[in-house]
Amino acid sequence: MKEVMAIIRMNMMNKTKKALTEEGIFSMTAKEVLGRGKGLVDYTLLEGAEKGYEEAIAQLGQSQRLIPKRLLLIVVPDKLVPKTVKTIIKVNQTGKSGDGKIFVSPATDSFSVRTGEGGDSVLDDA
Repeated sequence: MKEVMAIIRMNMMNKTKKALTEEGIFSMTAKEVLGRGKGLVDYTLLEGAEKGYEEAIAQLGQSQRLIPKRLLLIVVPDKLVPKTVKTIIKVNQTGKSGDGKIFVSPATDSFSVRTGEGGDSVLDDA
């Protein structure tokens, strides 16, 4: 089993959740987080620059503001990792800086708190 950790734009959460559900991946945890990538983009400055404001254009690239994002944690059997990753990319890929990142890590075990059952049987099995 693997843990898929995806950092996506806040406004893409509902689309991502819907797409994963349509693929049979129902279980996930989501959390609001702050972060930035290599681009160091301040989106308010970016919007101002797109409107042609010289002050915004001059400051663009100097910003190190943290941007609100959504962190998804999804633990799936190994066979569902490619489907999970492809679905997240398909929904969130705009081609612009800030689309997000996906990390896949091994998960050694899982347990249901309610039943005590363990292993892949407590995970989605699409």
